[in-house]
Amino acid sequence: MNYIKYMNAIVEISGKQFKVKKDQSLFVDRLHIDEGKKVSFDKVLLLFDEKNVTIGSPTIGGATVSASILKHIKDDKVIVFKKKRRKGYKVKNGHRQALTEIKIEGISVSGSKKVAEKKETKKASKTTAKKQANDTSQDFDKMTVSQLKELAKSKGVTGISKMKKADLISALSN
Repeated sequence: MNYIKYMNAIVEISGKQFKVKKDQSLFVDRLHIDEGKKVSFDKVLLLFDEKNVTIGSPTIGGATVSASILKHIKDDKVIVFKKKRRKGYKVKNGHRQALTEIKIEGISVSGSKKVAEKKETKKASKTTAKKQANDTSQDFDKMTVSQLKELAKSKGVTGISKMKKADLISALSN
């Protein structure tokens, strides 16, 4: 595993996504790990630095974010107050979210490849095939029903008098 100094990542920690970089400290939902221990997150969704961007599908294989647990705390109190006027109904509740402060120690990548470039070439060939298939249907969509019927007559399609526009297009595209 090679550690890259100036790399950023988007990582999923306990169901939420965070943008992290080395030596950053952040608060996440309570992790059930003792303080001072180390933890690694392998659900890395995106890696980027000044030159390269690697996108996972859905995650990047071999990429991990290592962190250490600093402390467990409770967030500030949030007061929830409900009232219905003229009814004598008042309810006051409070809530303090349990959080864990973590410090990102490093982002490691082992054996990652430039996935984005390979996908672009595959996507380009798929999109050109789709465009060619859609060009004929788009031409038919722009035509009126009478124009489609004339074209169907010239191609020798039978039963066109009862066909609707969609039926004509499907008969002509075959």
